[in-house]
Amino acid sequence: MKQNMNNRKLMLPPAVALFLLSPAIGELLSGSSPPAEFFNPFNFGLLASLYGSGAVIMRELRIRWKKGVGSLLLLGAAYGVIEEGLMVTSFFSPYWVDLGPMAVYGRWIDVNWVWAEMLTIYHAVYSITIPVLLVELAYPERRSERWISNKAFAFLLGLLVLVVVLGFFLFSTLMNYWTPLLQYLLGIGLVAAFVYLARKLPAPWGHGREKKPPRPLVLWIVSSVGGLAFFIGFWSSPHLFPWPAAMMYGFILIFLMARIIARYDWSQCPNRMHVFAFCSGALTFMILFAALQELDKNRTDVTAGMTVVAVAFAVGLFWLGRRVKHQKTLELSDSKVLNSG
Repeated sequence: MKQNMNNRKLMLPPAVALFLLSPAIGELLSGSSPPAEFFNPFNFGLLASLYGSGAVIMRELRIRWKKGVGSLLLLGAAYGVIEEGLMVTSFFSPYWVDLGPMAVYGRWIDVNWVWAEMLTIYHAVYSITIPVLLVELAYPERRSERWISNKAFAFLLGLLVLVVVLGFFLFSTLMNYWTPLLQYLLGIGLVAAFVYLARKLPAPWGHGREKKPPRPLVLWIVSSVGGLAFFIGFWSSPHLFPWPAAMMYGFILIFLMARIIARYDWSQCPNRMHVFAFCSGALTFMILFAALQELDKNRTDVTAGMTVVAVAFAVGLFWLGRRVKHQKTLELSDSKVLNSG
């Protein structure tokens, strides 16, 4: 009975699961939109249309182009520029509510450079790549398939464009700041560049390495430290060193991440637990920080329920880890049976 429960197929279509998981990680778990805001029907529809459409679209492009995790990260970076640069224009506006000291720190020629780099990395990893990999782990039998039709793809693309256009006019009006044309064209050019690089990146990049990957626990530790270094490093940078050093810090993190991804073959079934360890490690700091946000008396928004969110994600990751481990055990058992025959 336990084996059947762990191995049975999930009823929710994977595209729907990804459509919901991306905003849940990017906005809810991060605390950017606590439960009172996230589950407001209007906000939920807006966030799902933005994050969900972006995640499904980027995943479909990666599958249709037959690319790997490296291309997915680049497509995630393109999404980050679409949301933060083209929609809410936080890359350019000095009045964006979440900027804090970064409204001044790293601002040059009407661009918030440190904030832009940090949010591009954040969305590439947490809003797109991790949700995609987690859902593919939950649906291993459909990992290499297209999840939506061409009509659904066109609908989601249109929905994403509509939300971005409406959001641009809404947020620009509310902040009373209209991004200069040259800077806005820079944002559009960055999106095009990231998509182009994702399309051109060789499919074998990050695949077929002969070096045996470390144990999942080691990858979890490395990923947890990387997540902690990302958030603490960027948050503290305005108080520690000049902003060009913060930009270099971001490039170092990107380089190290690329080295880790390119070292192993993430597409092969025996490495599913490694992928899970890498993703869950990156989320560990966010889960811990989510619970702490409920204790923050300096926040003006309602953070009630963030502890429940943290527990829910921890339980969900535990369930997925058990599921992935069980699937691997079944595959090894089947392999032994075939080899003995």
